[in-house]
Amino acid sequence: MTQPNAQNTPSPQAANAFRRIVVVGGGPAAHRFAEAMHARGLSGWHLTVLTEEAHAPYDRVALSQALTAVDTDLTLGDPALWEHPAVTLVRGAEVAAIDPQTQTVKTMAGGVLTHYPYDELVLATGSDATRLSIPGAEHTHVYRTLEDVWTLNQQLALLGAKLGRTVNTAVIGGGLLGLEAAAGLIKLGAASVVINGGKWLMNAQLDEGAGQALGRLVAAKGMNTTAGVYPEAIQTDDGGQVTGVLMADGSVVPADLVVVAVGVRPRDELARGDDGTAHHGFELGPRGGVVISDGCKTTVPRVWAIGEVANFGGMCLGLVAPANTMAEIVADRLHGGDATFPGFDTATKLKLSGVDVASFGDAFARSEGSLEVVYADPARGVYQKIVTSSDAKILLGGIFVGDASPYTSLRPLLGRELPAEPGAFLSAAGGGDAPVVELPDDAILCSCNNVTAGGIRDAVNGCGTCQGQDPVQDLPGLKACTRAGTQCGSCVPLLQKLMEGELAKSGIAVSKALCEHFAMSRPELFEAVHALELKSFPEILARFGIDETAQAGRGCDICKPTVANILASQHGEYVLDAGRGTLQDTNDRALANMQKDGSYSVVPRIPGGEITPDKLAVIAKVAQDFGLYTKITGGQRIDLFGARLEQLPQIWKILIDAGMESGQAYGKSLRTVKSCVGSTWCRFGVQDSVAMAIELELRYRGLRSPHKIKLGVSGCARECAEARGKDVGIIATADGWNLYVGGNGGATPAHAQLLAKDLDGDTLVRYIDRYLMYYIRTADRLQRTARWQEELPGGLAHVVDVVVNDSLGIAADLEAAMAAHVDNYQDEWAATLADPERLRRFRSFVNAPESLDESIVFVPERGQIRPATELEKTQENGPVLIATHIPVRGADALTN
Repeated sequence: MTQPNAQNTPSPQAANAFRRIVVVGGGPAAHRFAEAMHARGLSGWHLTVLTEEAHAPYDRVALSQALTAVDTDLTLGDPALWEHPAVTLVRGAEVAAIDPQTQTVKTMAGGVLTHYPYDELVLATGSDATRLSIPGAEHTHVYRTLEDVWTLNQQLALLGAKLGRTVNTAVIGGGLLGLEAAAGLIKLGAASVVINGGKWLMNAQLDEGAGQALGRLVAAKGMNTTAGVYPEAIQTDDGGQVTGVLMADGSVVPADLVVVAVGVRPRDELARGDDGTAHHGFELGPRGGVVISDGCKTTVPRVWAIGEVANFGGMCLGLVAPANTMAEIVADRLHGGDATFPGFDTATKLKLSGVDVASFGDAFARSEGSLEVVYADPARGVYQKIVTSSDAKILLGGIFVGDASPYTSLRPLLGRELPAEPGAFLSAAGGGDAPVVELPDDAILCSCNNVTAGGIRDAVNGCGTCQGQDPVQDLPGLKACTRAGTQCGSCVPLLQKLMEGELAKSGIAVSKALCEHFAMSRPELFEAVHALELKSFPEILARFGIDETAQAGRGCDICKPTVANILASQHGEYVLDAGRGTLQDTNDRALANMQKDGSYSVVPRIPGGEITPDKLAVIAKVAQDFGLYTKITGGQRIDLFGARLEQLPQIWKILIDAGMESGQAYGKSLRTVKSCVGSTWCRFGVQDSVAMAIELELRYRGLRSPHKIKLGVSGCARECAEARGKDVGIIATADGWNLYVGGNGGATPAHAQLLAKDLDGDTLVRYIDRYLMYYIRTADRLQRTARWQEELPGGLAHVVDVVVNDSLGIAADLEAAMAAHVDNYQDEWAATLADPERLRRFRSFVNAPESLDESIVFVPERGQIRPATELEKTQENGPVLIATHIPVRGADALTN
């Protein structure tokens, strides 16, 4: 987890100039409040967030990810928030008491009592996992914090090693959290039984028909269930090892490990006295929680409550959306606003891979006179229900299992008139496409962040609050502007649809055209060229170009390099032959990266970062002989900067004769496969990461793609190769390789997400083949894997289905395409040196085979090249042009 700086407390003298806000709790609600205050301005405020955990606020909704991959970073938001001078994050600070009389919060850490005075206090203490009060309950685990899931992961591994067989687990609780926990345990290789006291799964959100359909779906995923009987005791052997769960009917569910996920209870102990009753003037709900008004105020002056600890209308609810709304309301009120809490949105969506479940509104049709329109197909595990008013016009709620596609468009219409009869929205019934829904401006499109359809329209039409005054015209920009779709992501399809509709209304064509010369998108053009086996730009332009431009044989700086890239990825031929040289951009034409001073860099491939002393000596000699600046890159290679165009063949001949080849740092292709030292040298390594990195780099070298791609291989979970920051990341475990995909650096960094785990080497390579080739075929021009993966319908789940489950039936084709690439690979510089005609490209001028004007003197950077003498700078024949290799910086730089 990211460890932000928490040392920002103002001095006592400075503190008097601030109004002090203290937040008790460091969960998502506290984080959202801090963000909301920061967004509205912290002038005149100082905010202190006290969290008893060792981590910065993280996404508890995504805990299942951390169960199956303990290195998953769930940190919320931008860590720079905690570095703001008016914000202090104090971790490991357990709040012992609050004193509203003196307006003080007391924390206890390491036996040290610390006082934090406040002007405003925000209780965001969240909730605790409910524990069972049955015999043996002390031997169970709960599923609430990072430490909880890390402990589960560790215990499962230890039990597996000890027992020498599959570990039997039981999850008590068949709600959202219980099902996610069971699914995570199964992914870790355990057998899992879900024990639910109710008659069907998710009985708090689903009716019996939906619950039965869900049961069939999870059974197909290998998850056993038992329902309608409550557990009575946890059984153990003489050594305290769990052996099973004794049920009320006398049966025993065998289990080596038991997880309890039966709900949560608000952490309201700071508002209670020693006798457990309300204290300090707080009002508590009958079932716990600090009672708040619609402005999120408690009954104690200057004390607010948000999130799961807040009781509104007799309810405490552990959902993201209301917690975010409460946080925004308190921030608004502290800045002089009058926002009010509208009540709880109880909509839920199950985040279980391959199981589509959603419910919202009055799902149980409890409203007087309500109607239920139902489609059920038990054999397929499909159940859809829409609840309406008695006249079948007003939408009151719904339940969807097995096919939840109507949920996204219907949920914003809750409480509104449907644009068609209810049955038309039951997609599983096969009645054709659902009616087009025109959302009113005040309809909530993203409930997590309380973003309305009107807010989306404002952003698309140019709200002036972000990205200058320009309208937002793409999904990433819309997310950044409005925050819609940035949390659970369930609204993203509707978000995209609404954005495209608004652009069309504004007269802005929502075109997927590659450029003015091709009406097709890059993926469409890729498939068309592949199907017709076209091999030249004129052929492709004549066949698919827009008529007037096709006749003239023109192209542009967008379509020409894109077509060159497509041809290179499909045919693997020398990229500068057969007229393809004119299509390439500057770097690909020179087979080298042009630098800002007009010189070029030379980057030999160093697979996996492994290199012999002899090759290092050759690189050093080249740098000395040609006067090149050398730099070790972040990708474990050596860059040689400052080469002139006509010097490139000379340099590469020396390197290739020494057994090296092009590292293709100039292409939209594989750059590097970074590795740690792995099990060969490192005492923590569990797999040979270097050997795997070398195998992958040699396999994918020269692979042309929509954008550059990078891989990383770490030999253990310590992650020294930073694999999860790469397009494809591989992390070794004792059971095999874990494969992560879609990680990118750059302006909008993204962590790679787990695609598959515990893979053997052959399966790992097969999955990477499929992933990369699917990306190459379907991504847009210059689209990194993170954005491509995010914008695919279904996101990561779709990628998993295609790559692992072969849902599109194209796995064999993708593998064959990659095999063809491997078989046809040739080093571009070796091919260049072998052909005099190809070498002609590397003259400074076609009629000037000799080098550039000798009056050009290269000045050293950091002492790596002989400094130009004063005589050389002021020769009698006149001034000499001085060229620097890279920008002059600091005291080491020489002046011209």
